[in-house]
Amino acid sequence: MRHFFIILFLIVVGFSHAQRSDSNFSNIQSVWQLINTFYVDTVDRQALSREAIVSMLKKLDPHSVFIPSEDVQSSTEQLEGNFEGVGVEFVIMNDTLTVVNAIIDGPSEKVGIKSGDRIVAIDGKNIASIGIKNTDVFKLLRGKKGTTVDLTIYRKGQSEPLQFHVTRDKIPINSIDAAYMITPQTGYIKISRFSLNTYEEFMTELKNLKKSKPQNMIVDLRGNGGGYMKAALDIADEFIENGKLMLYTEGNLSPRTEFDSQKGGLFEDGRIVILIDESSASASEILSGAVQDWDRGVIIGRRSFGKGLVQRQFKLHDNSELRLTTARYYTPSGRCIQKHYDDDLSKYRKEIGSRFESGELTNPDSIHQREDLIYKTLKNQRTVYGGGGIMPDIFVPLDTSMFTIFYRDLISLGVYNRFMMKYIDENRNILSSQYKNFEQFNSKFVVEDSFFEQLLSEAQKSELNMDEEQIATSESHIRMQMKAFVARHLWSVNEYYKIVNQSVQVIQTAVELVEDKKSYNAALAGN
Repeated sequence: MRHFFIILFLIVVGFSHAQRSDSNFSNIQSVWQLINTFYVDTVDRQALSREAIVSMLKKLDPHSVFIPSEDVQSSTEQLEGNFEGVGVEFVIMNDTLTVVNAIIDGPSEKVGIKSGDRIVAIDGKNIASIGIKNTDVFKLLRGKKGTTVDLTIYRKGQSEPLQFHVTRDKIPINSIDAAYMITPQTGYIKISRFSLNTYEEFMTELKNLKKSKPQNMIVDLRGNGGGYMKAALDIADEFIENGKLMLYTEGNLSPRTEFDSQKGGLFEDGRIVILIDESSASASEILSGAVQDWDRGVIIGRRSFGKGLVQRQFKLHDNSELRLTTARYYTPSGRCIQKHYDDDLSKYRKEIGSRFESGELTNPDSIHQREDLIYKTLKNQRTVYGGGGIMPDIFVPLDTSMFTIFYRDLISLGVYNRFMMKYIDENRNILSSQYKNFEQFNSKFVVEDSFFEQLLSEAQKSELNMDEEQIATSESHIRMQMKAFVARHLWSVNEYYKIVNQSVQVIQTAVELVEDKKSYNAALAGN
């Protein structure tokens, strides 16, 4: 029964008359008509159609997907890099909607809404202490640009609730998490996704960094699951000199299409390091693959995800969408880095976990490359491999030493986040007056023993296993995270990374390498 409604899918994507006369299609059409004419019970046509489409796509590849109409908006917002709403980051704390941050130049910030404000009513309807969920908040606060919403807000220090009339607008979803000079010689940019606006964001940050005249650049793609191919190619073009093949795509019904670099890149001469890990996929692999194949920079980290398939987006009649794989992409050396897949999609999705179990994430000797898919980089003739992601030039293992069961439970059960949000809420004004800028905060703020003990007390109240050895193992990491959390909520996520990155091994390795010309050149030569 799963295949009965494939007929509607075929009509939507516009099959030709010749294809409609195919016997397989005729059988599907006949069965569908028989169901509608003779089946004993009422058929839920929409549910049946979705199940049929999803079942068919499962026979293709892991990245061809059907998106129901009700999910299209949320699935495309991340790619488009914006949504329409009031422009606040929020958390539900003690059953109350609390503003974490009013986005700069957004509708809420313009009318005076501040971090720490509690939204207790929306359009006159109480939302406090009623068990409101994140999905409820999205429905209430998001809406078409130009529409309005009335917010009733409780603010500490004010005896009466405040009323705000907010006009919704387009709200950017930033894809650059951090951009700063990590040393006087080296710039650092972390890209979380490749959306429609990523290249524009990247250029803004790169131009700002260029004012400090960096000799080197670190681009952090760890955890970046990809997005728009064009955004990755545009960024690669800023690093690679004119007239170089950066990528080509090809499929059974899609002729070879090549993408070459253009002249005038903003950082074509300085030393470059790209950071990747097992979650770096798709567009992240396009950027790192182009840089690696042209020996333009050094790749550091762990083997990337391995997604070498290109999807094309089709809108269907009911506003649902089909993202269909139409081609494979190939790096400049000619390698396709798509890892193996078969009918067992669950096995494909669990492949990263298999890497951990096999020891690959902690020991490079556990990595097994495809010896039948050997390629050479285009300048220095270094050996690279296809068929399973981008293998870094320098391996840095996953550091699990501080991630104890105590730390896992502290985070996953929400104890840490609740405690820190309460601390920020109660001390925001004091902290803001005490630390006028991040530099002052970074040099003077210390997580005192009493502060850390308060967190442990909350953990004990929540009945966490207070294993002293585990607490001691994780303590330095937790203290660092506590300081970074405060910085994030006083300033921005950029300041969070300025603190966290000080103790991340892969970043320290990158800085040391990129600032040592001899070691950097040796890595590019394959030595």
